[in-house]
Amino acid sequence: MARKMGKIKITQVRSILKRPKDQRRTIQALGLGKINKTVEVEATPQILGMVRKVSHLVSVSE
Repeated sequence: MARKMGKIKITQVRSILKRPKDQRRTIQALGLGKINKTVEVEATPQILGMVRKVSHLVSVSE
């Protein structure tokens, strides 16, 4: 039985300038790219791992 994942809101709060290429690609894969842009996504393990990788650039709310 699949457990229903909740949705989370991810907001980019810091610039991706002068960041490593993998962090820039992760931000783009999350659908972000500009400061203060917010996306709402399912809280899957893959998404949570991506958020953890760029946690210093984003803020997350339920």
